[in-house]
Amino acid sequence: MSANLRDVARQAGVSVGTVSNVLNRPDVVSPKTLERVQKTIAQLGFVPNGFARQLRSGYSRTIGLVVPDVANPFFTEVARGVEDAASKRDYAVFLCNSDESLEKENKYLSVLIQQQVRGVLITPSDSKSHQYENLRERGISVALLDTETKNASQCSVSVDDVRGGEIAIEHLASLGHREIAWVTGPETIPQVADRTAGVMRAAKIAKVEISTIRVALMNSAQGTDAVKKILALKKMPSAIFCGNDLLAFGVMRGLLDAGIKIPEDVSLLGYDDIAFGNSAAVPLSSISQPAYQLGVTAAELLISECEENEVHAHQQIKFQPQLVMRASTATKK
Repeated sequence: MSANLRDVARQAGVSVGTVSNVLNRPDVVSPKTLERVQKTIAQLGFVPNGFARQLRSGYSRTIGLVVPDVANPFFTEVARGVEDAASKRDYAVFLCNSDESLEKENKYLSVLIQQQVRGVLITPSDSKSHQYENLRERGISVALLDTETKNASQCSVSVDDVRGGEIAIEHLASLGHREIAWVTGPETIPQVADRTAGVMRAAKIAKVEISTIRVALMNSAQGTDAVKKILALKKMPSAIFCGNDLLAFGVMRGLLDAGIKIPEDVSLLGYDDIAFGNSAAVPLSSISQPAYQLGVTAAELLISECEENEVHAHQQIKFQPQLVMRASTATKK
């Protein structure tokens, strides 16, 4: 049978309370006693009961992370940043994949409430979700990740996606492209709405014609399907801008299968600058986001709010996107 708290206390020659202090408040234990108890814990292979500790303290050392597509390498890198930052503060992370579904997102939030997590980081699948208030009412801190909030009493860590959309169109327009297809997901996704706003604003200034192609999910398969719609347009665009790199990879495959050369016939630009973009059949130009830093910063803000409670100063941090030029975009011939 596994060792328990009393076994450790008996073998170390201390009280159960002292063992508890070693586990929860080591700063109040003398160095000599601390060392003896820790050695005993190691010898017996004692593992503290996290659930019991949670019941005693009234809170857990876990946070939830809800992202729209865990298969997207961008969110994999975000999750890595969250986990690294949480680990340094002795927190565990529950990773939930919403699949860009509000229904699935709400189910996961209910599960996280049941698990009594201390806080939740979420990239919303729909800007109209009101579940966050339900979490706060239960004492669970919430911070938005990769999504900006206008609420001064809530933390958020995001990228200026409006500016990202502008940068993309400015780049393509500077190469002489005047007919551009914008391949993107549902407008209900906050990032999509912001990037679209940037696209349209820059297009108006540069006098560029935009053909919007919407897909249900922002993945590679939907990108390939979108090529059929692009080829059916009255006038073939000379450049295509995609809402993320996965869509761009799908579009790239569809174009190449159709015998259309990149960038000779069509320039192609993605968004996210995920790790293997440089290894694509044609190295992909993209709008870069600091995925790992987004995760680290968001986790640090959330955990600070969890621990500081009323004295926590809410922050809305916004990173700036950058253009990464590779072989998939070129001057229009």
